[in-house]
Amino acid sequence: MTFTIVGRCKRTGHRGIAIATSSPAIGTRCSFVSHAGAVALQAVAEPRLGVFSLRLLEQGYSPRKVVAEVTSSDDWPGKRQIGIVDADGRSAAFTGDANMAWAGHITGENFVAMGNVLAGPQVAEAIAEAFHERESDELEVRLLRAIEAGRDAGGQEEGQTSAGLLTFGEQIVPRCDLRVDISDEPVKELRRIFDWYAPLLPYFEERNRNPNVPRFKDYFAQLGLARAYGKPVPVTRGGSTKFPYRP
Repeated sequence: MTFTIVGRCKRTGHRGIAIATSSPAIGTRCSFVSHAGAVALQAVAEPRLGVFSLRLLEQGYSPRKVVAEVTSSDDWPGKRQIGIVDADGRSAAFTGDANMAWAGHITGENFVAMGNVLAGPQVAEAIAEAFHERESDELEVRLLRAIEAGRDAGGQEEGQTSAGLLTFGEQIVPRCDLRVDISDEPVKELRRIFDWYAPLLPYFEERNRNPNVPRFKDYFAQLGLARAYGKPVPVTRGGSTKFPYRP
């Protein structure tokens, strides 16, 4: 029920996953990324296998060896689909024989494109091709472009309901962790959210090191960028109504 790109940027070493599916809240169950690499585990997802896979990568296992370990230790490997790219760009994937058609994967240096219950193999092919366009772009942009291409190539014929984007850079916390849990067009909505948020990627990396950076609203203003925020909520105290601070 899902289509996914697992990718690494050769230029920066950043790792990440973009994913879309017909079920809700896909971002909570199927994407696992750390300094060691990126793992997507889907079809009938078992999140503990994703955590296990990351731990094996962190211990120095190759993606191919991780796939072998996970599938041999799982009671239901036929129902799983796994895609792995490690911190060195090595990749491996597995599509169990109990996945619903069309199901399959494409692997190569720095990426895995895969999916199940798709309109056809052209979906995975479009994802892989789009990921390799303009490799100088930031990883987040390339990942989003890839799942947009998968959607446009047919995606899941029953439609998509949720989508997610998770990336890691040099820090031990995510560089980008955005998701759309329920939407008629989650890939489109994920793009809208990312475009709003994208200028803040370097901002939050810097703020982790330096708490004296300005508020993010002031940062946007310094860049000359306009953004819409939530409406202030009036606060009533002692019979008078006031609004909180407005930038």
